[in-house]
Amino acid sequence: MPPRKQATRKKTAKKDFDHRFRATYDKDVEWQEDVSNELLTLPPGVKVKIFAHDPVMKRIDMKVKFPKGYVEPRHTHKSWHSILVTRGRMCVAGKDLRPGDYVFGWDLPHGPYEYPDGCEVFVVFMGEGTQHVWEEEKHLKHKLKWEARSAAGKKAVAKGDAARKQALTEKRAAAKSGAKRKPRRSG
Repeated sequence: MPPRKQATRKKTAKKDFDHRFRATYDKDVEWQEDVSNELLTLPPGVKVKIFAHDPVMKRIDMKVKFPKGYVEPRHTHKSWHSILVTRGRMCVAGKDLRPGDYVFGWDLPHGPYEYPDGCEVFVVFMGEGTQHVWEEEKHLKHKLKWEARSAAGKKAVAKGDAARKQALTEKRAAAKSGAKRKPRRSG
């Protein structure tokens, strides 16, 4: 009898998620941009490589690539994350983090994170959701505090600042024109 119960448990585990040992080459996992927008709900430009997703444990292991000049808004989410910088630099909480440095975040607001020269991180999310909750207007008003070290980074930072400023101007103009377009009630 015990072997049967064990077989049943394996079958159930397989149905929910494959918990068997595996080793994966980084080069065999494709970068995805469209998934990152849905999974992380961040401004466009971020790419992810998902190495493991376990809905039973509510865990996702992934690499995230942030382009030069990118700003990750101050945010919350319904999961914790452990982040290890693997390439480039991440600037957050007054620290200029480099490969091997670590960040932990939970459901309290954290960020913004700045990536003036671009960055790759390995992150483990565990909990109810990876979606970032952030305020667009605060994000659009953000000015980078950290200087880029490379010429390409400096150019990307200037472009990002200009794009956020333009988006804020357009958002405010749309709000003004939307207020004028509302029909007036007579009476």
